[in-house]
Amino acid sequence: MSSAFAPGRAALVGYLPAGFAGVDAFKAMVDNGVDVVEVGLPYSDPLMDGPVIQAAVQRALDAKTGTRDVLATVEGVAALGVPVVVMTYWNPVERYGAAAFARDLRSAGGAGAITPDLIPEEAGEWLEAVRAHDLDPVFLVAPSSTRERIEVVARTNGGFVYAASTMGVTGTRDAVSDVAPALVARVREATSLPVCVGLGVSNGAQAAQVAAYADGVIVGSAFVRAVLDADSPRAANAALGMLAADLAAGCRGSI
Repeated sequence: MSSAFAPGRAALVGYLPAGFAGVDAFKAMVDNGVDVVEVGLPYSDPLMDGPVIQAAVQRALDAKTGTRDVLATVEGVAALGVPVVVMTYWNPVERYGAAAFARDLRSAGGAGAITPDLIPEEAGEWLEAVRAHDLDPVFLVAPSSTRERIEVVARTNGGFVYAASTMGVTGTRDAVSDVAPALVARVREATSLPVCVGLGVSNGAQAAQVAAYADGVIVGSAFVRAVLDADSPRAANAALGMLAADLAAGCRGSI
């Protein structure tokens, strides 16, 4: 995971749900500057997902995308040569079996997992599983997180810390959060891990704003929207590539 965070610029972290788009869609993102890929595990009761991602996840669920399909997607994306993490709620992992999921995720080439509805204090079984298989557990902090909560997350995380820039759900926004810089500064007091900011970024200019103070820029809804708005897989891949290039330019200080 550490190889994705180069000195002097922010990493671009891109998300799409498995089963909504194929490996070729992820390749279009990687070929145009995405440094870390988040593969979403479709789940019927998301807490953090806004309407755009919910629409994508519903397509994946309608297509009967299951956990084994997600792991197959991880394997295909990992072959592209970038770190791959799974974004998943806890119930599907618990149902699959924490130890088995960690084992199979590692076998597929995954680097870790983001678990937005799991807190470190209740993650004993999961932490034991990921440590046994050399995976990075990624928990979230938010503007409301106390100093004590940030210290626990920073002490437990591997790979990077996911800083949710708002208290709302995912979705593109007209302006990036003005509370995120302070949150990143608070996290940096507790850890030397990279701090990546998610929720709301949809273009290169916004990515540049976040890249000025964070180690990584996480983009989900904008990539999903690019696929939803396209009238063919070929058009979707082209749109994903153009968006990734714009966002990567922002992360690299070219805007």
